[in-house]
Amino acid sequence: MRRGELAGFLRSRREALQPEDVGLPRTRRRRAEGLRREEVAVLSHVSTDYYSRIEQQRGPRPSERILAGIAEGLRLSPDERDHLFRLAGYVPPRREPEADGVNPGIRRILDRLGDTPAQIVNHLGETLAQNRPARLLLGDQTRWTGLARSLAYRWFTDPGTRLPLPADEHARHGRTLTAQLLAAHTAGGSDPRVRVLVDALLDASPEFAALWRERPVLGPYCAPKTINHPEVGPLRLHGESLADLDQSQILTVFTAEPGSPSEERLRRLAGGPT
Repeated sequence: MRRGELAGFLRSRREALQPEDVGLPRTRRRRAEGLRREEVAVLSHVSTDYYSRIEQQRGPRPSERILAGIAEGLRLSPDERDHLFRLAGYVPPRREPEADGVNPGIRRILDRLGDTPAQIVNHLGETLAQNRPARLLLGDQTRWTGLARSLAYRWFTDPGTRLPLPADEHARHGRTLTAQLLAAHTAGGSDPRVRVLVDALLDASPEFAALWRERPVLGPYCAPKTINHPEVGPLRLHGESLADLDQSQILTVFTAEPGSPSEERLRRLAGGPT
């Protein structure tokens, strides 16, 4: 572990970030440009004391999990993340295929949606990033591994995935997920993961297999859905989407009708004024 170089690298990246870059408000009294240590700690899911000790060249060697959190908090590029791991004395983790790297432009938009639930999903239905309101609304959708990273796989193999949605919307939602996967299969012939996911679902779920045989196709309009949230109650939400140029990633923003009970509940969930 090269403590001095690690501390200097983290400090340089922290000072290069502005609050607006990570979805934080800019307060009037800031003694220096860049983020504060406590802000990076919150973004990285570690304590302020722990992060400060790394920059001050003291404390224990951070684990690979903590380094990954810091890399995410500082919005490091894949190359910068690899450099961070090497400075800490680790072999950089294997990179996911390029489709898993969040589009920087879409990520900047996500970071500026501070009070509106939003998340970035790739063509496999894997959630790559969420803002805080989206985690409060849907839970941490980035925690899954393996095939379960795909919402479609969880929907057809894990009954618990369906609990937040009313039973009368299950059939429509399952059809939508199948159509999305069919679109990825049609357009993404170069990604072998699409075929692996489809084959696994065909083996695991007769419901999916029946829908797959129908070859459902999505139109431009996606109907609103209801989410039964355990804290604030039912939310009737629209999902507005922005796709990157090659359609491999989609930023979805969840909104409610202005003045509706769902809008008030969504605002209450995000901790904003009611």
